[in-house]
Amino acid sequence: MDAQELADALPDGVVVADRTGTVTLVSAPAARMLGIEGGVGRPLGDVLLLQDTEGRDWCAFNRPYDGLASRTGVPEQSWLTADGTEVLTVARIAADGGLAITLRSGRGRARLDRERSDLVATVAHELRSPLTGVKGFVQALLNRWDKLNDEQKKLMLTTVHADSDRLSRLIAELLDVARIDTGRLQLYPRPSDAVTLVGRVVDSVRQATAREIECVADDGLPEIMVDPDKFTQVVTNLVENGVRHGDGTITVTLRAVDGGVRLVVDDEGDGIPTELRRRVFTKFWKNGERGGSGLGLYLVGGLAKAHGGTVAIEEAPGGGARIVTTWPAVADELV
Repeated sequence: MDAQELADALPDGVVVADRTGTVTLVSAPAARMLGIEGGVGRPLGDVLLLQDTEGRDWCAFNRPYDGLASRTGVPEQSWLTADGTEVLTVARIAADGGLAITLRSGRGRARLDRERSDLVATVAHELRSPLTGVKGFVQALLNRWDKLNDEQKKLMLTTVHADSDRLSRLIAELLDVARIDTGRLQLYPRPSDAVTLVGRVVDSVRQATAREIECVADDGLPEIMVDPDKFTQVVTNLVENGVRHGDGTITVTLRAVDGGVRLVVDDEGDGIPTELRRRVFTKFWKNGERGGSGLGLYLVGGLAKAHGGTVAIEEAPGGGARIVTTWPAVADELV
């Protein structure tokens, strides 16, 4: 395979010029991006037809042949082709003065920009609702304090407290998402009683919903080695997800399995189609129109795996969704 065939096989476009600025190679992907035919033997400026948003062309702006002798490259930059398509370029300068430029489609960066926009929109939407409640009740308390009785004040303050907790949870989720993405998540595992932790979550969620929630656990379950706060976060997300998207009774089951404990949350909703189950644990995945940040199940997957456990989607006996997680038991030498 010669240099041209190798360059044509690459996913990114490649343009090579010698020390005089004469093009010696144009790969097929590069020719398609630049909208040219051939190009070998022509001046680099006539082949690399790229401009920035101010109308400056690539060669005139970067002046790759006029830099210091010690310069070895030009960093990644965003440019526009003749038809307005964005491409990202990186240039490397060889020891003999030759030049190699790679061209990559800007669609990947556009996708990242859309994901960032989705994140901003999601965060803004999720923050707006509790903030509106906090502001409204605080304003009412300030304006009508003398006219409100103690029960009314208590109700408003309780609502403000609940909305504040919701804000704190969302911020904690966003921080954990960033830590999972960057591999900087810190866990502080210790022997924990799964029945106690799950029971507290179920009792708390019951206070905020009319939906029936059942909790079933085997006798004599082993202690699990988890970060109690992160485990509680996972259970809360799973139970609240069942309440939000399911119908009927939510069933939480704890069973002993080899090496740990199996936590199962069943709902009686519409379930999750098999073809969508791989997407459930991705960021911003939402099923239906019942709200949520789209981060809860992403965190469930990330936190379960960070503990050395597993997570899976199955079909509940009642036809709804079943989310199964496993958690490691305390090692024998620590018992």
